[in-house]
Amino acid sequence: MRPLFRSLLLLPLLAACRPDQVEHLSNTKELAVEAANWEVKRIMPKDLLRATRWAGDSLTRTAERELRTVLAQKLQEGGVAAALPYCRPETLPATDSLAKVLQASLSRVSNRSRNPAHQASLTAAEQNPADTTRHVSRPGNELFTYQRPLVLQDKLCLRCHGTVGQDIPVADYALIKKQYPQDQATGYQLGQPMGVWRVSLQRSGVAEHWTMKTRKVMKKRKPLF
Repeated sequence: MRPLFRSLLLLPLLAACRPDQVEHLSNTKELAVEAANWEVKRIMPKDLLRATRWAGDSLTRTAERELRTVLAQKLQEGGVAAALPYCRPETLPATDSLAKVLQASLSRVSNRSRNPAHQASLTAAEQNPADTTRHVSRPGNELFTYQRPLVLQDKLCLRCHGTVGQDIPVADYALIKKQYPQDQATGYQLGQPMGVWRVSLQRSGVAEHWTMKTRKVMKKRKPLF
């Protein structure tokens, strides 16, 4: 009678676990992705250098995009006089905000600068219009650097950096010279390199950028109907 008694005790449990009553998780893929994102991952030196390039590209492209937007607006509002104070992309809000997130500092240098603070001797390769190479390095354990050419890619820039008397009205150039007496940044043509972007980044910012760029992201499911 004892085995029969045990069988009778198990009957309610078996009834409570019928397949049609088991609740299945509907977001198992999302949970798996989230679990993978929380795994401790070892970041190798080559990963940090790759992240430095990603971060440098992101920061310099943001600077160029924001500068074009701001200058177009200011030129329309008040010409070169209104636009001139804003030709400092590293200080513009979106660029500055991203630099803080990346723990980076952004600068521009040229061998034909407008601002003496941006004057530097560039190599022949850095002045080559065909050179679009990104240079990344790790000069210190906690410091990474990024560099790429700064090319005049928008006709809008010719309003201040083109040929005087042709692209730049003489009156406008007088305003430029008044603010920058040592100006050398004219005579450029579309597609010509004007200098280089230089970015320095802290290791923690580079590592965080690598982590965010390599996070797994679930693709949105298409509706069934």
